Amino acid sequence: MQDADKGQSGSLDGQGLTIGIVRARFNDAITSKLAECCLAELAACGVNAEDIQQLTVPGALEVPLALQALADSDDYDALIALGCIIRGETYHFELVSNESGAGVTRVSLDHQIPIANAILTVENEAQAWARTEEKGRDAARVAIEMANLLNELP
Repeated sequence: MQDADKGQSGSLDGQGLTIGIVRARFNDAITSKLAECCLAELAACGVNAEDIQQLTVPGALEVPLALQALADSDDYDALIALGCIIRGETYHFELVSNESGAGVTRVSLDHQIPIANAILTVENEAQAWARTEEKGRDAARVAIEMANLLNELP
């Protein structure tokens, strides 16, 4: 939910963290802005640019496979999924939304790596643009907070 009460966050110190980002190209202007905002927030939280790996895939359905490849490497403290699915006139919206979300979650659980899922699922382009900056920043903060949390566990 936009402008939701998100409570008090955990540590947002990104120094020393390695982050992988997978961005879907479909709806490229929107996903490029998501990435721009995400990268700016990662930098603001102290993540070094050289500790960020970015991959681009055709669409949201391809995001989980690329995330899995990054997770398989064991080189990352957290991953970020960026994309935008806009409802159309067919059931395809539900298919892509549900399957991409399930795939992202499965990779996270199977590899025990935090993945910030910022694949927008919206009714129209206006809703996507209204959420792009906040969700890009949120993805960075979630990835950092969860990486720090998991790094603190025994």
